Amino acid sequence: MVAVVTQSSASRLSDDEASLLRSLRLRLSSLRAMHRKWDAYYQGTQEISSIGIAVPPQLRDFVFPLNWPRIVVDSVVQRQQVKSFSVPDDPAASAVLREMWEANNMESQQVLNHTETRVQGHGFVAVGTNGDDRDHPLITVESAKCMIARIDPRNGDVMAALRVYEDVWSLTAAPQYETLYLPDCTIWLARQHGKWVVTDRDEHKLGRVPVIQFVNRPRVGDYTGESEMADVVQPTDMAARAMLDLQIAMETHAVPGKYAVGVTNNSFIDPATGKPASAIKTYFNSMLTSKNEHAKFGQFSASDLTNFKTVIDLLSEQVSAVSGLPMRYFGQNTANPAAEGAIRADESRLVKNVELKNLVDGDAWSKVMALAYRIREGRDLNANLVRCDWNDPATPTQAQKADAISKLVAQGVVSREGAWDEMGWSEARKDKEREHFARELAQTYEPIVKGIDYGPDDSGPESGFSDTHTGATPALANQ
Repeated sequence: MVAVVTQSSASRLSDDEASLLRSLRLRLSSLRAMHRKWDAYYQGTQEISSIGIAVPPQLRDFVFPLNWPRIVVDSVVQRQQVKSFSVPDDPAASAVLREMWEANNMESQQVLNHTETRVQGHGFVAVGTNGDDRDHPLITVESAKCMIARIDPRNGDVMAALRVYEDVWSLTAAPQYETLYLPDCTIWLARQHGKWVVTDRDEHKLGRVPVIQFVNRPRVGDYTGESEMADVVQPTDMAARAMLDLQIAMETHAVPGKYAVGVTNNSFIDPATGKPASAIKTYFNSMLTSKNEHAKFGQFSASDLTNFKTVIDLLSEQVSAVSGLPMRYFGQNTANPAAEGAIRADESRLVKNVELKNLVDGDAWSKVMALAYRIREGRDLNANLVRCDWNDPATPTQAQKADAISKLVAQGVVSREGAWDEMGWSEARKDKEREHFARELAQTYEPIVKGIDYGPDDSGPESGFSDTHTGATPALANQ
Protein backbone atom coordinates (compact mmCIF):
# COMPACT_ATOMS: atom_id res chain seq x y z
CA MET A 1 0.00 0.00 0.00
CA VAL A 2 1.34 3.45 -0.90
CA ALA A 3 2.05 5.60 2.10
CA VAL A 4 -0.09 8.72 2.56
CA VAL A 5 1.94 11.86 1.87
CA THR A 6 1.08 15.50 1.51
CA GLN A 7 1.46 17.33 -1.74
CA SER A 8 4.17 19.54 -0.24
CA SER A 9 6.34 16.56 0.65
CA ALA A 10 6.43 15.21 -2.90
CA SER A 11 7.28 16.83 -6.18
CA ARG A 12 4.38 18.25 -8.11
CA LEU A 13 3.50 17.54 -11.70
CA SER A 14 4.59 20.11 -14.22
CA ASP A 15 1.97 21.63 -16.51
CA ASP A 16 3.15 19.45 -19.41
CA GLU A 17 3.06 16.32 -17.26
CA ALA A 18 -0.42 17.14 -15.97
CA SER A 19 -1.71 17.77 -19.50
CA LEU A 20 -0.15 14.53 -20.75
CA LEU A 21 -1.65 12.62 -17.82
CA ARG A 22 -5.15 13.92 -18.57
CA SER A 23 -4.91 12.99 -22.25
CA LEU A 24 -3.74 9.45 -21.43
CA ARG A 25 -6.57 8.99 -18.92
CA LEU A 26 -9.11 10.15 -21.50
CA ARG A 27 -7.72 7.82 -24.15
CA LEU A 28 -7.78 4.80 -21.82
CA SER A 29 -11.31 5.65 -20.72
CA SER A 30 -12.50 5.81 -24.34
CA LEU A 31 -11.24 2.25 -24.93
CA ARG A 32 -12.89 0.66 -21.88
CA ALA A 33 -16.09 -0.32 -23.72
CA MET A 34 -14.05 -2.03 -26.43
CA HIS A 35 -11.91 -3.84 -23.84
CA ARG A 36 -15.00 -5.17 -22.07
CA LYS A 37 -16.49 -6.29 -25.38
CA TRP A 38 -13.44 -8.31 -26.45
CA ASP A 39 -13.04 -9.82 -22.98
CA ALA A 40 -16.66 -10.97 -23.04
CA TYR A 41 -16.30 -12.59 -26.46
CA TYR A 42 -13.10 -14.38 -25.46
CA GLN A 43 -14.74 -15.69 -22.28
CA GLY A 44 -17.99 -16.61 -24.06
CA THR A 45 -20.11 -14.28 -21.90
CA GLN A 46 -21.15 -11.76 -24.54
CA GLU A 47 -24.68 -10.41 -24.82
CA ILE A 48 -26.41 -11.91 -27.86
CA SER A 49 -28.94 -9.55 -29.41
CA SER A 50 -32.12 -11.03 -30.88
CA ILE A 51 -34.91 -9.82 -33.12
CA GLY A 52 -37.41 -11.16 -30.61
CA ILE A 53 -40.01 -12.35 -33.11
CA ALA A 54 -39.92 -16.07 -32.34
CA VAL A 55 -37.99 -16.15 -29.05
CA PRO A 56 -39.66 -14.73 -25.91
CA PRO A 57 -37.43 -12.59 -23.66
CA GLN A 58 -37.75 -15.05 -20.76
CA LEU A 59 -35.85 -17.63 -22.81
CA ARG A 60 -32.75 -15.45 -23.18
CA ASP A 61 -31.07 -17.32 -20.30
CA PHE A 62 -30.77 -20.37 -22.55
CA VAL A 63 -28.48 -18.66 -25.08
CA PHE A 64 -25.54 -20.93 -25.81
CA PRO A 65 -22.72 -19.01 -27.56
CA LEU A 66 -20.30 -21.23 -29.45
CA ASN A 67 -16.95 -19.93 -28.29
CA TRP A 68 -15.34 -19.68 -31.69
CA PRO A 69 -13.51 -16.44 -30.74
CA ARG A 70 -11.49 -18.31 -28.11
CA ILE A 71 -10.61 -20.98 -30.67
CA VAL A 72 -9.39 -18.32 -33.10
CA VAL A 73 -7.18 -16.68 -30.46
CA ASP A 74 -5.82 -19.79 -28.74
CA SER A 75 -5.01 -21.53 -32.03
CA VAL A 76 -2.57 -18.71 -32.84
CA VAL A 77 -1.16 -18.25 -29.31
CA GLN A 78 -0.49 -21.97 -28.90
CA ARG A 79 1.92 -21.82 -31.85
CA GLN A 80 3.77 -18.69 -30.69
CA GLN A 81 6.74 -19.73 -28.59
CA VAL A 82 9.95 -17.72 -28.36
CA LYS A 83 12.93 -20.08 -28.59
CA SER A 84 15.94 -17.87 -27.90
CA PHE A 85 17.57 -14.45 -28.25
CA SER A 86 20.96 -13.85 -29.74
CA VAL A 87 23.25 -11.01 -30.72
CA PRO A 88 25.55 -11.72 -33.69
CA ASP A 89 29.25 -11.64 -32.84
CA ASP A 90 28.48 -11.02 -29.14
CA PRO A 91 28.03 -14.33 -27.27
CA ALA A 92 28.38 -12.57 -23.92
CA ALA A 93 25.35 -10.37 -24.62
CA SER A 94 23.43 -13.40 -25.86
CA ALA A 95 24.10 -15.20 -22.58
CA VAL A 96 22.92 -12.16 -20.61
CA LEU A 97 19.68 -11.96 -22.59
CA ARG A 98 19.01 -15.65 -22.05
CA GLU A 99 19.65 -15.32 -18.31
CA MET A 100 17.31 -12.34 -17.90
CA TRP A 101 14.60 -14.09 -19.95
CA GLU A 102 14.72 -17.19 -17.78
CA ALA A 103 15.00 -15.22 -14.52
CA ASN A 104 11.62 -13.59 -15.24
CA ASN A 105 9.89 -16.88 -16.18
CA MET A 106 9.14 -15.46 -19.60
CA GLU A 107 8.63 -18.93 -21.06
CA SER A 108 5.21 -18.83 -19.41
CA GLN A 109 4.68 -15.08 -19.15
CA GLN A 110 5.00 -14.61 -22.90
CA VAL A 111 1.78 -16.58 -23.32
CA LEU A 112 -0.08 -13.95 -21.26
CA ASN A 113 1.22 -11.17 -23.47
CA HIS A 114 0.46 -12.95 -26.71
CA THR A 115 -3.07 -13.74 -25.53
CA GLU A 116 -3.71 -10.15 -24.42
CA THR A 117 -2.41 -8.81 -27.72
CA ARG A 118 -4.53 -11.18 -29.78
CA VAL A 119 -7.68 -10.49 -27.72
CA GLN A 120 -7.47 -6.72 -27.26
CA GLY A 121 -5.46 -5.85 -30.36
CA HIS A 122 -2.55 -4.50 -28.31
CA GLY A 123 -0.60 -5.39 -25.19
CA PHE A 124 2.28 -4.04 -23.14
CA VAL A 125 5.46 -5.23 -21.45
CA ALA A 126 7.17 -3.04 -18.85
CA VAL A 127 10.82 -3.27 -17.79
CA GLY A 128 12.15 -1.91 -14.49
CA THR A 129 14.86 -2.31 -11.91
CA ASN A 130 14.67 -5.15 -9.42
CA GLY A 131 15.28 -3.93 -5.90
CA ASP A 132 16.02 -7.46 -4.68
CA ASP A 133 18.31 -8.43 -7.56
CA ARG A 134 19.78 -5.64 -9.68
CA ASP A 135 21.36 -8.12 -12.10
CA HIS A 136 17.93 -9.28 -13.22
CA PRO A 137 15.61 -6.39 -14.18
CA LEU A 138 11.91 -7.06 -13.82
CA ILE A 139 10.03 -7.81 -17.03
CA THR A 140 6.27 -7.74 -16.48
CA VAL A 141 3.33 -8.27 -18.80
CA GLU A 142 0.71 -5.52 -18.50
CA SER A 143 -2.96 -5.64 -19.46
CA ALA A 144 -4.28 -3.39 -22.22
CA LYS A 145 -7.28 -2.70 -19.96
CA CYS A 146 -5.02 -0.96 -17.44
CA MET A 147 -2.33 0.65 -19.62
CA ILE A 148 -2.22 3.09 -22.51
CA ALA A 149 0.69 4.58 -24.43
CA ARG A 150 1.34 7.50 -26.72
CA ILE A 151 3.35 6.39 -29.75
CA ASP A 152 5.89 8.42 -31.69
CA PRO A 153 4.69 8.21 -35.33
CA ARG A 154 8.25 8.62 -36.64
CA ASN A 155 9.72 5.43 -35.24
CA GLY A 156 6.88 3.67 -33.42
CA ASP A 157 8.53 4.05 -30.00
CA VAL A 158 6.54 4.79 -26.86
CA MET A 159 6.70 8.49 -25.94
CA ALA A 160 4.74 8.14 -22.67
CA ALA A 161 2.65 5.49 -20.95
CA LEU A 162 0.11 5.37 -18.12
CA ARG A 163 -0.62 2.39 -15.89
CA VAL A 164 -3.71 2.52 -13.63
CA TYR A 165 -4.35 0.31 -10.62
CA GLU A 166 -7.60 -0.52 -8.87
CA ASP A 167 -7.67 -1.36 -5.18
CA VAL A 168 -9.71 -4.57 -4.90
CA TRP A 169 -10.45 -3.75 -1.25
CA SER A 170 -11.82 -0.32 -2.07
CA LEU A 171 -15.57 0.29 -2.12
CA THR A 172 -15.23 2.30 -5.31
CA ALA A 173 -14.32 0.89 -8.71
CA ALA A 174 -12.37 3.99 -9.66
CA PRO A 175 -8.57 3.60 -10.02
CA GLN A 176 -6.72 4.35 -6.78
CA TYR A 177 -3.12 4.41 -8.05
CA GLU A 178 -1.37 5.38 -11.26
CA THR A 179 2.11 5.21 -12.74
CA LEU A 180 3.21 7.66 -15.41
CA TYR A 181 6.16 6.48 -17.50
CA LEU A 182 8.29 9.14 -19.19
CA PRO A 183 11.62 8.88 -21.06
CA ASP A 184 13.68 10.19 -18.14
CA CYS A 185 11.53 9.53 -15.09
CA THR A 186 8.72 7.42 -13.67
CA ILE A 187 6.06 9.07 -11.50
CA TRP A 188 3.77 7.30 -9.02
CA LEU A 189 0.46 8.84 -8.00
CA ALA A 190 -2.28 7.95 -5.52
CA ARG A 191 -5.83 9.18 -5.04
CA GLN A 192 -6.14 10.85 -1.65
CA HIS A 193 -9.31 12.64 -0.54
CA GLY A 194 -10.55 12.72 -4.11
CA LYS A 195 -7.37 14.24 -5.55
CA TRP A 196 -4.37 12.75 -7.29
CA VAL A 197 -1.12 13.24 -5.37
CA VAL A 198 2.43 12.43 -6.48
CA THR A 199 3.86 9.91 -4.03
CA ASP A 200 7.22 9.16 -5.62
CA ARG A 201 9.37 10.05 -8.59
CA ASP A 202 12.27 8.06 -10.05
CA GLU A 203 14.67 10.09 -12.19
CA HIS A 204 16.17 7.10 -14.03
CA LYS A 205 17.49 9.12 -17.05
CA LEU A 206 17.13 6.16 -19.39
CA GLY A 207 16.27 8.42 -22.28
CA ARG A 208 13.41 6.11 -23.25
CA VAL A 209 10.11 4.95 -21.79
CA PRO A 210 10.55 1.52 -20.13
CA VAL A 211 7.36 0.22 -21.77
CA ILE A 212 7.06 -1.66 -25.07
CA GLN A 213 3.76 -1.97 -26.94
CA PHE A 214 2.75 -5.07 -28.91
CA VAL A 215 0.20 -4.62 -31.71
CA ASN A 216 -1.97 -7.20 -33.44
CA ARG A 217 -2.63 -6.64 -37.15
CA PRO A 218 -0.70 -3.34 -37.26
CA ARG A 219 -1.36 -0.83 -40.00
CA VAL A 220 0.37 2.38 -40.95
CA GLY A 221 -0.64 5.10 -38.51
CA ASP A 222 -2.76 2.73 -36.39
CA TYR A 223 -1.27 2.04 -32.96
CA THR A 224 -4.35 0.46 -31.35
CA GLY A 225 -4.37 -2.68 -33.46
CA GLU A 226 -7.30 -4.97 -34.11
CA SER A 227 -8.54 -7.95 -32.17
CA GLU A 228 -7.95 -11.34 -33.73
CA MET A 229 -11.64 -12.04 -33.05
CA ALA A 230 -12.97 -9.06 -35.04
CA ASP A 231 -13.95 -11.11 -38.09
CA VAL A 232 -15.73 -13.92 -36.25
CA VAL A 233 -17.96 -12.17 -33.69
CA GLN A 234 -20.95 -11.72 -36.01
CA PRO A 235 -20.99 -15.34 -37.26
CA THR A 236 -20.60 -16.39 -33.62
CA ASP A 237 -23.66 -14.39 -32.60
CA MET A 238 -25.65 -15.85 -35.49
CA ALA A 239 -24.64 -19.37 -34.47
CA ALA A 240 -25.65 -18.63 -30.87
CA ARG A 241 -29.12 -17.55 -32.03
CA ALA A 242 -29.39 -20.72 -34.12
CA MET A 243 -28.44 -22.79 -31.09
CA LEU A 244 -31.13 -21.05 -29.03
CA ASP A 245 -33.74 -21.76 -31.68
CA LEU A 246 -32.57 -25.36 -31.74
CA GLN A 247 -33.08 -25.68 -27.98
CA ILE A 248 -36.62 -24.34 -28.29
CA ALA A 249 -37.34 -26.71 -31.15
CA MET A 250 -35.99 -29.61 -29.09
CA GLU A 251 -38.33 -28.72 -26.23
CA THR A 252 -41.38 -28.59 -28.47
CA HIS A 253 -40.53 -31.20 -31.10
CA ALA A 254 -38.25 -33.72 -29.37
CA VAL A 255 -41.26 -35.97 -28.60
CA PRO A 256 -43.58 -36.46 -31.58
CA GLY A 257 -47.03 -34.99 -31.10
CA LYS A 258 -49.86 -37.44 -30.34
CA TYR A 259 -53.60 -37.25 -30.78
CA ALA A 260 -56.62 -39.06 -29.40
CA VAL A 261 -60.15 -39.00 -30.78
CA GLY A 262 -63.26 -39.71 -28.73
CA VAL A 263 -61.72 -39.30 -25.28
CA THR A 264 -61.62 -36.72 -22.49
CA ASN A 265 -59.01 -35.95 -19.84
CA ASN A 266 -60.61 -38.40 -17.43
CA SER A 267 -60.80 -41.19 -20.00
CA PHE A 268 -57.17 -42.34 -19.50
CA ILE A 269 -56.68 -45.01 -16.87
CA ASP A 270 -53.34 -46.04 -15.38
CA PRO A 271 -53.17 -49.84 -15.81
CA ALA A 272 -51.11 -50.27 -12.64
CA THR A 273 -53.40 -48.35 -10.31
CA GLY A 274 -56.70 -48.34 -12.16
CA LYS A 275 -56.98 -44.61 -11.48
CA PRO A 276 -56.94 -41.70 -13.99
CA ALA A 277 -53.42 -41.11 -15.35
CA SER A 278 -51.60 -37.82 -14.87
CA ALA A 279 -51.19 -35.42 -17.81
CA ILE A 280 -47.47 -36.02 -18.19
CA LYS A 281 -47.90 -39.76 -18.05
CA THR A 282 -50.74 -39.54 -20.52
CA TYR A 283 -48.47 -37.66 -22.94
CA PHE A 284 -45.36 -39.85 -22.75
CA ASN A 285 -46.90 -43.33 -22.35
CA SER A 286 -47.98 -44.95 -25.55
CA MET A 287 -49.93 -47.81 -23.84
CA LEU A 288 -52.88 -46.40 -21.91
CA THR A 289 -56.30 -47.74 -21.17
CA SER A 290 -59.37 -45.71 -22.09
CA LYS A 291 -62.94 -46.12 -20.93
CA ASN A 292 -64.20 -45.48 -24.47
CA GLU A 293 -63.89 -48.58 -26.61
CA HIS A 294 -64.30 -46.44 -29.75
CA ALA A 295 -61.38 -44.13 -28.93
CA LYS A 296 -58.70 -43.76 -31.58
CA PHE A 297 -55.04 -42.91 -30.97
CA GLY A 298 -52.33 -41.66 -33.35
CA GLN A 299 -48.99 -39.84 -33.61
CA PHE A 300 -47.78 -36.99 -35.77
CA SER A 301 -44.47 -37.16 -37.64
CA ALA A 302 -41.49 -35.75 -35.74
CA SER A 303 -39.95 -32.50 -36.95
CA ASP A 304 -36.65 -32.62 -38.83
CA LEU A 305 -34.08 -30.46 -36.98
CA THR A 306 -31.24 -30.88 -39.48
CA ASN A 307 -31.91 -27.39 -40.83
CA PHE A 308 -30.33 -25.97 -37.67
CA LYS A 309 -27.19 -28.03 -38.23
CA THR A 310 -27.04 -26.83 -41.81
CA VAL A 311 -27.07 -23.20 -40.64
CA ILE A 312 -24.37 -23.81 -38.02
CA ASP A 313 -22.21 -25.69 -40.54
CA LEU A 314 -22.55 -22.78 -42.96
CA LEU A 315 -21.47 -20.28 -40.29
CA SER A 316 -18.51 -22.43 -39.23
CA GLU A 317 -17.39 -22.51 -42.86
CA GLN A 318 -17.47 -18.73 -42.96
CA VAL A 319 -15.46 -18.51 -39.74
CA SER A 320 -12.94 -20.95 -41.18
CA ALA A 321 -12.68 -18.84 -44.34
CA VAL A 322 -11.98 -15.54 -42.58
CA SER A 323 -9.74 -16.96 -39.84
CA GLY A 324 -7.69 -19.39 -41.92
CA LEU A 325 -8.31 -22.19 -39.42
CA PRO A 326 -9.16 -25.70 -40.67
CA MET A 327 -12.81 -26.73 -40.55
CA ARG A 328 -11.97 -29.54 -38.14
CA TYR A 329 -11.13 -26.89 -35.53
CA PHE A 330 -14.85 -26.09 -35.42
CA GLY A 331 -16.07 -29.64 -34.99
CA GLN A 332 -16.40 -30.57 -38.66
CA ASN A 333 -14.69 -33.96 -38.53
CA THR A 334 -14.79 -36.81 -40.98
CA ALA A 335 -14.94 -40.51 -40.15
CA ASN A 336 -11.32 -41.07 -41.15
CA PRO A 337 -8.52 -38.89 -39.68
CA ALA A 338 -6.71 -36.66 -42.15
CA ALA A 339 -3.35 -37.80 -43.46
CA GLU A 340 -0.15 -36.01 -42.48
CA GLY A 341 0.21 -34.19 -45.79
CA ALA A 342 -3.41 -33.14 -45.73
CA ILE A 343 -3.02 -31.74 -42.21
CA ARG A 344 -0.03 -29.62 -43.21
CA ALA A 345 -1.82 -28.33 -46.31
CA ASP A 346 -4.93 -27.61 -44.27
CA GLU A 347 -2.91 -25.55 -41.77
CA SER A 348 -0.87 -23.57 -44.30
CA ARG A 349 -2.81 -20.32 -43.79
CA LEU A 350 -2.68 -20.69 -40.01
CA VAL A 351 1.07 -21.30 -40.06
CA LYS A 352 1.70 -18.32 -42.33
CA ASN A 353 -0.47 -16.14 -40.11
CA VAL A 354 1.55 -17.11 -37.03
CA GLU A 355 4.84 -16.53 -38.86
CA LEU A 356 3.78 -12.99 -39.80
CA LYS A 357 2.76 -12.26 -36.21
CA ASN A 358 6.09 -13.62 -35.01
CA LEU A 359 7.89 -11.12 -37.23
CA VAL A 360 6.03 -8.20 -35.65
CA ASP A 361 6.14 -9.53 -32.08
CA GLY A 362 9.79 -10.49 -32.50
CA ASP A 363 10.74 -6.85 -33.06
CA ALA A 364 8.88 -5.87 -29.89
CA TRP A 365 10.48 -8.65 -27.83
CA SER A 366 13.91 -7.55 -29.11
CA LYS A 367 13.17 -4.04 -27.81
CA VAL A 368 12.15 -5.50 -24.46
CA MET A 369 15.38 -7.44 -24.07
CA ALA A 370 17.54 -4.54 -25.29
CA LEU A 371 15.89 -2.31 -22.68
CA ALA A 372 16.48 -4.90 -19.95
CA TYR A 373 20.12 -5.10 -21.06
CA ARG A 374 20.39 -1.31 -20.82
CA ILE A 375 19.07 -1.33 -17.25
CA ARG A 376 21.38 -4.15 -16.18
CA GLU A 377 24.61 -3.29 -17.97
CA GLY A 378 24.25 0.49 -18.10
CA ARG A 379 25.01 0.63 -21.82
CA ASP A 380 22.87 0.54 -24.92
CA LEU A 381 22.27 -2.53 -27.03
CA ASN A 382 20.90 -1.94 -30.51
CA ALA A 383 17.50 -3.65 -30.53
CA ASN A 384 17.75 -4.09 -34.30
CA LEU A 385 20.73 -6.41 -33.73
CA VAL A 386 18.89 -8.58 -31.20
CA ARG A 387 17.54 -11.62 -32.97
CA CYS A 388 14.39 -13.26 -31.65
CA ASP A 389 14.11 -16.90 -32.75
CA TRP A 390 10.79 -18.77 -32.60
CA ASN A 391 9.84 -22.41 -32.54
CA ASP A 392 8.41 -23.74 -35.78
CA PRO A 393 4.65 -22.98 -35.79
CA ALA A 394 3.91 -25.92 -38.10
CA THR A 395 2.94 -29.34 -36.80
CA PRO A 396 5.35 -31.90 -38.25
CA THR A 397 5.46 -35.36 -36.76
CA GLN A 398 8.28 -36.10 -34.34
CA ALA A 399 9.72 -38.74 -36.68
CA GLN A 400 9.63 -36.38 -39.65
CA LYS A 401 11.32 -33.61 -37.69
CA ALA A 402 14.02 -35.89 -36.31
CA ASP A 403 14.72 -37.34 -39.75
CA ALA A 404 15.09 -33.89 -41.32
CA ILE A 405 17.47 -32.71 -38.57
CA SER A 406 19.53 -35.91 -38.79
CA LYS A 407 20.04 -35.38 -42.51
CA LEU A 408 21.17 -31.80 -41.97
CA VAL A 409 23.69 -32.94 -39.35
CA ALA A 410 24.97 -35.78 -41.54
CA GLN A 411 25.52 -33.41 -44.47
CA GLY A 412 27.40 -30.93 -42.28
CA VAL A 413 24.80 -28.20 -42.72
CA VAL A 414 23.90 -28.07 -39.02
CA SER A 415 26.09 -28.78 -36.00
CA ARG A 416 25.07 -30.77 -32.96
CA GLU A 417 24.30 -27.54 -31.12
CA GLY A 418 22.32 -26.34 -34.10
CA ALA A 419 20.33 -29.56 -34.12
CA TRP A 420 19.37 -28.91 -30.50
CA ASP A 421 18.17 -25.45 -31.49
CA GLU A 422 16.08 -26.91 -34.29
CA MET A 423 14.53 -29.33 -31.82
CA GLY A 424 13.50 -26.38 -29.65
CA TRP A 425 15.51 -27.33 -26.58
CA SER A 426 16.02 -24.72 -23.89
CA GLU A 427 19.46 -23.58 -22.85
CA ALA A 428 19.12 -25.45 -19.56
CA ARG A 429 18.36 -28.67 -21.44
CA LYS A 430 21.35 -28.10 -23.75
CA ASP A 431 23.66 -27.51 -20.77
CA LYS A 432 22.48 -30.79 -19.30
CA GLU A 433 23.17 -32.62 -22.57
CA ARG A 434 26.67 -31.12 -22.72
CA GLU A 435 27.33 -32.56 -19.28
CA HIS A 436 26.07 -35.96 -20.40
CA PHE A 437 28.31 -35.94 -23.49
CA ALA A 438 31.35 -34.88 -21.44
CA ARG A 439 30.70 -37.63 -18.89
CA GLU A 440 30.29 -40.29 -21.57
CA LEU A 441 33.47 -39.16 -23.33
CA ALA A 442 35.39 -39.17 -20.07
CA GLN A 443 34.28 -42.73 -19.34
CA THR A 444 35.29 -43.78 -22.86
CA TYR A 445 38.84 -42.37 -22.68
CA GLU A 446 39.57 -43.15 -19.03
CA PRO A 447 40.88 -46.71 -19.68
CA ILE A 448 43.06 -45.42 -22.51
CA VAL A 449 44.52 -42.67 -20.35
CA LYS A 450 45.36 -45.13 -17.58
CA GLY A 451 47.14 -47.46 -20.03
CA ILE A 452 49.46 -44.84 -21.58
CA ASP A 453 53.15 -44.89 -20.62
CA TYR A 454 54.15 -41.26 -19.92
CA GLY A 455 57.88 -41.89 -19.45
CA PRO A 456 60.29 -42.35 -16.54
CA ASP A 457 58.57 -39.87 -14.25
CA ASP A 458 55.28 -41.75 -14.79
CA SER A 459 53.38 -38.47 -14.69
CA GLY A 460 50.00 -38.64 -16.30
CA PRO A 461 47.92 -35.81 -17.66
CA GLU A 462 46.27 -33.42 -15.33
CA SER A 463 42.97 -34.58 -14.01
CA GLY A 464 39.89 -33.50 -15.89
CA PHE A 465 39.34 -32.66 -19.53
CA SER A 466 40.08 -29.17 -20.78
CA ASP A 467 38.73 -29.48 -24.30
CA THR A 468 35.01 -28.86 -24.03
CA HIS A 469 34.31 -30.17 -27.53
CA THR A 470 36.21 -33.49 -27.42
CA GLY A 471 36.28 -34.03 -23.67
CA ALA A 472 40.00 -34.91 -23.89
CA THR A 473 43.12 -33.24 -22.55
CA PRO A 474 45.64 -31.65 -24.91
CA ALA A 475 48.12 -34.48 -24.19
CA LEU A 476 45.59 -37.09 -25.18
CA ALA A 477 44.52 -35.15 -28.26
CA ASN A 478 48.11 -35.18 -29.55
CA GLN A 479 48.53 -38.95 -29.31
